[in-house]
Amino acid sequence: MGSAMEPPGGGYLHLGALTSPVGTARVLQLAFGCSTLSLVAHRGGFPGAQGAFCMAAWGFCFALSGLVLGCEVTRLHCCLRLSWGNFTAAFAMLAALLSATAAVLYPLHFARLQCPPAPAGCAARDFRLAASVFAGLLFLAYAAEVALTRARPGQVASYMATVSGLLKIVQAFVACIVFGALAQDAAGYRRHAATQWCVAVYGLCFLATAAVVALSVLGHASGPFEHAVAVHTFLAVLLYLSAAVVWPVFCFDPKYGEPWRPPDCARGRCAWDSRLVVAIFTYVNLLLYVADLAYSQRIRFVPAP
Repeated sequence: MGSAMEPPGGGYLHLGALTSPVGTARVLQLAFGCSTLSLVAHRGGFPGAQGAFCMAAWGFCFALSGLVLGCEVTRLHCCLRLSWGNFTAAFAMLAALLSATAAVLYPLHFARLQCPPAPAGCAARDFRLAASVFAGLLFLAYAAEVALTRARPGQVASYMATVSGLLKIVQAFVACIVFGALAQDAAGYRRHAATQWCVAVYGLCFLATAAVVALSVLGHASGPFEHAVAVHTFLAVLLYLSAAVVWPVFCFDPKYGEPWRPPDCARGRCAWDSRLVVAIFTYVNLLLYVADLAYSQRIRFVPAP
């Protein structure tokens, strides 16, 4: 017989949130995230913008993972006025992208087999290599959560757990990469009205995609939501198609820009490199929106109760 102090509906803590496959992935995320942050902060070091980005990405993911797991165990997410399934699916995808980026950037810029000069020495090298390994494991833990929570055909699920919802996160992330490259060449895209149009396209599509994600997380993915998302995706394909044609012409055609990288262009501060990054990720996002549109025509979204 249960105790008189036992709350109705079971215990106060939902310990199954720790032992389920998704819960195990979240525990590993905290373990790997804490290990990565500790190794880098203690001796690995994170100088420069790349190091600061990696630490910010790992710190953000660690804090939100702790919040998610804490709310799952204590059942506090029931008190939040948002769609918990949409929130956790969106965060897992975003964290996977951030951790993947950091797992590439940190070893690329800091991990070397040779020992750095004093005072860092071989100890710093060892810490950086270990941090790189844990950063890769951290990405795998977030990727595992995305794979475990992704909606399957015929399954009643949150919108952000569907392929279309996950693609929205990737589209917004790629747009942020484009904005970062544009910030390095602010004067360049202002020279032509056509390139300014491309920047407007990137901004409008990003805001619309962010609005879709926000509405889903806030629990408003109902009524005409599915139709509105399909219209938005179709318009985004058309807009990105125009940018995919206009941007390379006005940046790399000899009449308007430079078809080849200038030989005196400094590494890391070259406007031509930034324009190339924008061009590449314009095509990446165009393909993502096309895939999103094609997928949305094949499925019918049934929201989770």
